[in-house]
Amino acid sequence: MQAFAELIATLEHSRGTRARVQALVDYFAQTPSAEAAWALQVLLGGARRRLITGRRLRQICLEATTLPEWLFDDCYAHVGDSAETIALLWHHDGAGAAPQPLQVWMETLLPAAAALEPGPQAEAIRRLWAGLTPQQLWVANKLLTGGLRIGVAKGLVVKALAQLSGLEEALIQHRLMGGFAASAAAFDALLAATAGDDSSAVPSRPYPFFLASPLPEALPGTAADWQVEWKWDGIRGQLIRRCGQSFLWSRGEELLHGAFPELIAAAGALPDGTVLDGEVIVWAAEAERPASFHALQGRLGRNRPSARLMRDCPAAFVAYDLLEQGGDDWRPRPLHQRRSALESLIEGLPNTPETSLAGCLRLSERLALDHWEQLEPLRQQARLAGAEGLMLKALDSPYLTGRKRGYWWKHKLDPYRLDAVLLYAQAGSGRRANLFTDYTFGLWDGGGSLVSFAKAYSGLDDAEITALDRWIRGHTVERFGPVRAVEPLQVFELAFEGIQRSKRHKSGIAVRFPRISRWRRDKPAREADTLATALALLGEEEP
Repeated sequence: MQAFAELIATLEHSRGTRARVQALVDYFAQTPSAEAAWALQVLLGGARRRLITGRRLRQICLEATTLPEWLFDDCYAHVGDSAETIALLWHHDGAGAAPQPLQVWMETLLPAAAALEPGPQAEAIRRLWAGLTPQQLWVANKLLTGGLRIGVAKGLVVKALAQLSGLEEALIQHRLMGGFAASAAAFDALLAATAGDDSSAVPSRPYPFFLASPLPEALPGTAADWQVEWKWDGIRGQLIRRCGQSFLWSRGEELLHGAFPELIAAAGALPDGTVLDGEVIVWAAEAERPASFHALQGRLGRNRPSARLMRDCPAAFVAYDLLEQGGDDWRPRPLHQRRSALESLIEGLPNTPETSLAGCLRLSERLALDHWEQLEPLRQQARLAGAEGLMLKALDSPYLTGRKRGYWWKHKLDPYRLDAVLLYAQAGSGRRANLFTDYTFGLWDGGGSLVSFAKAYSGLDDAEITALDRWIRGHTVERFGPVRAVEPLQVFELAFEGIQRSKRHKSGIAVRFPRISRWRRDKPAREADTLATALALLGEEEP
């Protein structure tokens, strides 16, 4: 635990990428495999199961100290985190046993304490706290509450492991796909020179995803050098058929079997040793365009969707790349070869009442683009097609790992925009726990009242957040627990990617990915947009 806590502190205070990577290399090089495996799982975000709540730790701390509750709460209001508040307030006398290795904490100490009844549990937690430094205590509490989030991207961890082992980053990333279960054997296999290269050794393992970048001012070559497709608004996924088994992975490395059983069934028609890259969306077999992302959300998180839900929101997998065929890795081949093989594969699948593939496995449409002057008019047609823009892919591009500029580009539609009035504010968390950073906005209805329609948490810089926080504190009209209602005076332009009808919202609409694009200090609240304006974006009129 001591070495891991020091690593976390180093990562938090290191400024540059090189320093963070070196800190990771040094830690993994000096740490036994069993402990390094648990550190890796935590760094990758795979150990965030909550064993004890922050409220329970607060209670255990207060019961063992003379601190009044108001003092603890006041400190928490400034720190914004129970684990850190306890680490700062707990009396550290240096007594207690030496800190155990991280492996012992993760496998024995923390689960055992969490499983106890309240009385023995409090004693066990306080024994664990004894002898820990504030940094070690903070890490232990974050592991207990499942809230340890380290500001280190997975790519930096992969870079460090590749540097340590001498392997390519793409290979390390591939071996980590589908999750990492902490053990000494798993860590050694991850860094081994030969083990784990063959995907068939782990039939369910997906490939690292190749990601697109925003389109630059101009692309090299002629339009004929590029494959153009719609950018679908769904969930990126890989559909895998290996060893007689089918798997559906999201880009977030989650198995989606339960939510989309019809796609798993359809994958059974694929030849063994096939991996498709594509998009999971709701698209009825007879429909000309897919449903909105809002319809897809109704399918997510359901391990056993009802027959009615599957009928009302039928899922489809729109394939746009072939990553593996016949068990062979096709990623190094140029896109035009992969696309040709993909077309032959999809068109050759059996489509009978028994397989039910009609509309379930689709081929992403290739769009005609003869000249660059046609690009913008084509992009403007995206919403009519149920897409959110265009994808442009170099025909000679291999399928790489991560976001490599130069091969794949996304050309999204301009976002929707509405001017809305600030109605409510709530304090943030972490370093912004003492600032109001979470905002609720409203639009005018037909009767001259403001109706809340969206929440936004991003888009303002630090200076604007500070200025708005000061304004909120001086213009609060009512409090609802942590939420403050404010005078409806401030107008903000909100940008968002999608809008649809919603029975769950008082306004009757829901928007996707709302964020603040600018603070309209020049605009009075009475000139903010209305629900009628929002409905016009849907092509509707307010009832």
